[in-house]
Amino acid sequence: MIFDFSCLQISSLWERLVSAIGDAAGNALGRVVEAIRTLFEGDPETRRQVSFSVAIIALSAKMAKADGIVTEAEVRAFQQIFDFPDEEARNVARLYNLARQDVAGYEAYASKLSNLCSSGATENCPMLESVVDGLFHIAKADGLVHEKELLFLGRIAEIFRIDDEHFRRIMARHVHLDGRDPYLVLGVSPEDDFAAIRKQYRLLVSEHHPDRLIARGVPATLHAAANERMAALNAAYKAIEKERRAA
Repeated sequence: MIFDFSCLQISSLWERLVSAIGDAAGNALGRVVEAIRTLFEGDPETRRQVSFSVAIIALSAKMAKADGIVTEAEVRAFQQIFDFPDEEARNVARLYNLARQDVAGYEAYASKLSNLCSSGATENCPMLESVVDGLFHIAKADGLVHEKELLFLGRIAEIFRIDDEHFRRIMARHVHLDGRDPYLVLGVSPEDDFAAIRKQYRLLVSEHHPDRLIARGVPATLHAAANERMAALNAAYKAIEKERRAA
């Protein structure tokens, strides 16, 4: 889940938040920001956690809307990366449906998220990388990552201060326009010797291991995206290892 619901009177919290926002699409971001600021003014940590949660919901909905159509597969993909108690399904759905009415405002939500990196990194923040992985998970849920979705994701990465090379590596884990490129996934070159490739692989595994992410304060809901990323890293390394052994 995006944060520990057991720590909060979450039912009351989400009911208050959704009621404060209302159902009108007009100036939705302004309503959300003002509601969070007002409701949790004396509790900065809860305000940070709620801001992160709302931004994830909004970006997930707007990601699904980027190609013009929100499919059931994309909604299910969102539910896979955002874990919430059954009793909060109605409130989360109201926020999601409000955000998915159009793509407008996504940059503002992304900007809010970019300031919440738990590790304090200014570039290539691991937590924000997990967010991008989660959004890719939604984008590919209907079997095709649309050009407009790639543009959306590229802009999100830019706002998150994820550099171009890093974004290409993230994309390689999800999109295979010219077939899978295990070297790009690991950020290595076919010219590198296998010892260097193994060293890079082990470094990436260490950086992105779920236990390491927990220690960094990465919200638990993003662990599903982290597990998918680990699977991609492992598959890339095995592919290179098999290729080198056959050579």
